Order: sequence, then structure tokens, then C-alpha cells
Amino acid sequence: MRAGMPRFSSMTARATAFVARRSFSNYVVTPTELHEAIRKNPPSKISTDPRTIPVCASWFLPNDGRTGIQTYREQRIPKARFFDLDKVIDKHSPYPHMLPDAKTFALTMSELGIRKDDVIVVYDTKELGIFSAPRAAWTMKLFGHPRVHILDNFKQWVEQGLPTESGELYTVECSQYQIPKEDEIADGKVASYEDVREIACDYNKEGAEGIQILDARSAGRFAGTAPEPREGLSSGHMPGAINVPFNELLDPETKTFKSPEELKKYFAAKGVDPEKPVVSSCGTGVSACVVDTGLEIAGYGSPEARKVYDGSWTEWAQRVRPSDNLIVKDQ
Repeated sequence: MRAGMPRFSSMTARATAFVARRSFSNYVVTPTELHEAIRKNPPSKISTDPRTIPVCASWFLPNDGRTGIQTYREQRIPKARFFDLDKVIDKHSPYPHMLPDAKTFALTMSELGIRKDDVIVVYDTKELGIFSAPRAAWTMKLFGHPRVHILDNFKQWVEQGLPTESGELYTVECSQYQIPKEDEIADGKVASYEDVREIACDYNKEGAEGIQILDARSAGRFAGTAPEPREGLSSGHMPGAINVPFNELLDPETKTFKSPEELKKYFAAKGVDPEKPVVSSCGTGVSACVVDTGLEIAGYGSPEARKVYDGSWTEWAQRVRPSDNLIVKDQ
């Protein structure tokens, strides 16, 4: 390991808080649980009590043709706010979806009218079930929002006949969401390009820590036999990476997460060692958070030993040189 590189074994207070903060009994909540919570604690303008606020974080790949805001306008949970993954980013980065700074995050939360004591439940499109919501939830937790959860899922919400609404964005009363302080941000949950490059270069070397890279992209993109959705980007994978397509963590019919037992069996069958640290990766750091959430639901491995590679494959494929031999394609 390079001197000075943060080790996974060193658990910080911020990482502990990132894992431990809960409101519902589980991080992932059912439609019935959310509906009941909203009924008891509605996002009222006059209430000063902690509210339960649904947040839509719908997002689609750039070659899909659909947009998250379209699906939000078409059908949503009543009074839901819209968290735009294409805007809550580092706008100075050449890579999509890189984490914003604390000030940008706080401004977004303020514009959404969210207060620090609100209970947030993030949800996805009914078409995909689970895809981008875990990224939004992971971001909120990383910046220290105390109570964040994921709905499992909006598809089930609709099919169970729970209330929905449609229409344009409506005006909400802005809050004064405080800018997260340095000791509130769980930056130890983020893997950088330099971190992942060292993991890839150390693969199969004697004395290496054996940190596992789990890649959430499709099998074809991972193997290098299918193109990336972003034109001009090489497909393939990092040396030693394990392919864990995010959709394989979901029930094919309901699009909800599989049970903890099923997920444990799946990760074991993929050769994921629960005793070793994990870095989850994907195209731009979105579906990597589905894998990170799947590991948490399964209770597979140590939560403090999990990171997400923020830049993911889009950064990797643009930064490594052909001579590095760090893009592997299956023959």
C-alpha cells in the first residue's frame, strides 16, 4: 500500500454515524410503512415536528430517452420533492455525478424545503423499481443528514393502490439547511481514482490488502463485449473486479430488493469475501449504491469497510492509459 493512503480498517466517527443513523426499523422501508409515517407526520407548512418527506430521485441512463423529471410529473407520491441527480453534482468536474461540495448540497436541501430533522424516504421510478434512489440516499447520508431511508419501492406503492398525484413542480417554502461541517461529512465512504488505481495495480500481488471491487454494470459492458452508454468510452473492467449487475439484486417481478438470505447467497456465489473491504463501482457512481445497499440489507461484511468509487467507470476509462493495461476485456 502507498504511504498515506487511507486504510479501510481505520473506522472514523463519521463513518460510524454514516452507518448507524436510522429512523424506521430498517434502512429500506415498505410502501405501507412510508404511507403510515406520512399520515402521522405529514410535510405540513405549519408543523414544527419532524416530518416524513418522500423524495423522488428518478434518473435514467443518457441513452434511455426518458428523464427523471418527466416521470416525476407523470406520477409521484403526494407532496414528494424532486432530487435531481444531474444537478446536485460537482459542476466543475469533467465526470458526471461527482459529489457536490457541502455548500451546494445544503443549498439543494434548502430549495427543497427540507429541514435537518426531517425523515427522508427516497424513491425511484415505477419502471425501474430500484436504480438511482440509493445514490441520492447515500449522498444525503454522506453529508450527515440524520435520518434517510429508501422506499422498496414506488412500483409496489402504485400497484398497492396508495395515493399518487401528477403535475408540475410546486412551490415549497425554502428552509435554512445548515452547511454540513467537516466532522459531519462521512468522506471516508468515498473511494477516489487514486485509491482504486492502487487496488487494481495491487491485484494478485503478495502482501496486498485484497480490497474487492464490485462492478454493478451489465455483464456485456463488464466483459467489454457491449458498448458503454456514453459514446467514445471503452467498455471492460478493472483488474480483479467482480461483476455484480445491480438488477440481479432485485426480484425480477416486483423490482424490490431480494431478501437478506437471497442476497447473502448471491454475494457468496459471486465469490465476494465478507471478511475483506469492498469498493462498489458502476458507470458514474449511481448503481454502485444499489450494490452498497444490497450489502447492507444482507448484513454481508463490515459496513465500515465499504466505499463507493465516485467517478466509477466513466472516470476510469478516461484517465487510464492504454499502456497501463488497467482495462480488461474478456476474450
